[in-house]
Amino acid sequence: MGRRAVVFDRDGTLIDEVGYLDSLDRIRLFPWTVDALRVVHRAGYRLVVVTNQAGVARGFFDEAFVERTHRWLAERFRAAGVEVDAFYYCPHHPDGQIAPYRQDCECRKPKPGMLRRAEQELDLDLAGSFVVGDRWLDVELAQRAGARGILVRTGYGETESKRPPPGVTAAAIVPHAFAAADWILRHGG
Repeated sequence: MGRRAVVFDRDGTLIDEVGYLDSLDRIRLFPWTVDALRVVHRAGYRLVVVTNQAGVARGFFDEAFVERTHRWLAERFRAAGVEVDAFYYCPHHPDGQIAPYRQDCECRKPKPGMLRRAEQELDLDLAGSFVVGDRWLDVELAQRAGARGILVRTGYGETESKRPPPGVTAAAIVPHAFAAADWILRHGG
């Protein structure tokens, strides 16, 4: 039996949603982000970040920039005493302009490829884990992987919360990532 994790979406959940993030100077952590990560980490959960990065497939930036962004975030979190176990991203999109990335892959959320990879690499117990994100596709990702999904109202979340798709149900809808962390600590079992 693996360890439980809290899997966070990146844009709109941990940092401001700015469209296609293509420059490090556009990154703005939400004021509660580090505390949200810290409390679930201290409770014994592994920390994972997953993100669709179709900007690679569309030619807006390359994978090296996505990796540089994740190193930048990891350094900020580490400086605050929080270690993220892994960052995973999907650079693909079926309508991408860059041929090698133009594909309907298993890693693009809501498909569970990134979570399955994390499950193997980090020895995770997905049934005891949570996915926190600002879109219904994050909640659907959780459902497809056997985890529980929490929708936050930051980023696209306020608009998304008003239009739940059929068959996708959140364990909770909360204001932001820290409220999600609090909910997980109270209901995580």
